[in-house]
Amino acid sequence: MRLTGRLAAAPDEFIRQEFLEPQFRHEVAHLLPWYVLIEKALLREYRRLGVLSAHEVERLAEALGGLTAEELTAGAGAALTDIALAMEKRVAEVVPEPVPAWHVDRSRNDLQACAQLLYGRLQVTEIAAMLGELAEVAHARASQDVTSPMPGYTHLQSAQIITPGFYLSAVAEHALRVSSRLLATYDRINFSPLGAGPMAGQELAWDRDWLARAIGCAGPVPHALSAVASREWLLDVAADIASAGVGFSRVLTDLMAWSSSAYGLVELPDELAGISAAMPQKKNYPILERLRGRTGHLTAFYVDFATGQRNTPYSNMVEVSKEAGLHASNMFGAIRAVLTGFTLVVDRLEWRTDRMRAVCEEDHFGGFGLANELTLRAGVPWRTAQVIAGRYVTAVLAAGDGHAGHTDPAALAEAALEAGHPLEDPASYLTGSADVDAQLRAKVSAGSTGPASVLALLAEQRKRLDGLTAEWDSRRATVGAAITATDAAVAPAAGGAV
Repeated sequence: MRLTGRLAAAPDEFIRQEFLEPQFRHEVAHLLPWYVLIEKALLREYRRLGVLSAHEVERLAEALGGLTAEELTAGAGAALTDIALAMEKRVAEVVPEPVPAWHVDRSRNDLQACAQLLYGRLQVTEIAAMLGELAEVAHARASQDVTSPMPGYTHLQSAQIITPGFYLSAVAEHALRVSSRLLATYDRINFSPLGAGPMAGQELAWDRDWLARAIGCAGPVPHALSAVASREWLLDVAADIASAGVGFSRVLTDLMAWSSSAYGLVELPDELAGISAAMPQKKNYPILERLRGRTGHLTAFYVDFATGQRNTPYSNMVEVSKEAGLHASNMFGAIRAVLTGFTLVVDRLEWRTDRMRAVCEEDHFGGFGLANELTLRAGVPWRTAQVIAGRYVTAVLAAGDGHAGHTDPAALAEAALEAGHPLEDPASYLTGSADVDAQLRAKVSAGSTGPASVLALLAEQRKRLDGLTAEWDSRRATVGAAITATDAAVAPAAGGAV
């Protein structure tokens, strides 16, 4: 079967090896099932339009269902190393009688755009499942400890008392937000390019709405040019993934610091650790470094895709459809690795609760609460109360009694008097600032580190997690049902009722 009347020679060896073969291998490995589904949907339309008979549709559908990667690869050279042409060639070889009208009024442009979209859509649903698993693990681990005091830092300085449960519920929150954004992106991109043709539409009255439903899409891309020119869906997905990576990187940065010998707040088990070849006393955590380094690639992928698309004509372009998305599968692989490794780390974290409490008791975390007490009980203006609390902490640190368990009512009385606000019972204002557990209980606002607040937040997160899981399950079910229905529409059992 001759594939072109315009060119008399096959592609140059450099073009074949550098561009065509790698693209072909990728599409056969990842996009073949979607090309087959698309072809089956189009067969049903050929039958409805009266272009093909029911018998022809059944024979072609059977041949399409039997395609294998090995067969297509073996015949790639004779099909210009193009998956669509290779499929056409192989089906023509196995169908006993030729079907001249098959592929009439058709283009590879919308076919390819559609197959790429469906591949990306599948990746998004699988990533969402992994995010759900991460959220489950973080939520479960957070529920295990909402009372152990641990130091919280702002600007890398001691700030307020938090707990492992409070921190891990923030990790669950990040996973939920990413999943929610991806869900919105999924719904925004889930529109079919089929029926757009090369760029300006097609000459047969294709039912684009049915074609969209047949492949599990919400509807067709309304504009034919946009359908084949745009790969905005890849930018949208990459933006969500890059944003997710930023959050994961920041949590990993915390864990790298907290697991260091300088902090000693958390540990990972030996199977997630490494050694130094020269310093046997060390227990390193290269997995944290690897994962944080991998998140950097997620940002770079978005920049790569955007750079590949910008300054290109708004039409079907190989530069956009192939070269600009060359590393899409690498991006999906990278976020999978990050999610797998990050989930493993969260699940295996060992919190050193004795060390965390000791750090809380060795430093002053109660200044915020002390200032509140001075304002609410003694009527000290808020900014002045801040000054008094700061002077008090400075005085006890200068005296060498900087640990939180030590209080100095005289130093507080002196600081307050200097500010023009004498206190009758200064010791009563220091009870909370010396008790790290009391500092936890003092936080009562929604979303705070107070144990009751964390438990309420975890209950609310449970509802959101269940809701997102149901939403994602619904979208997977829609695609699954569409595939089943499309297969049935072109199967012999469907007879002429297509």
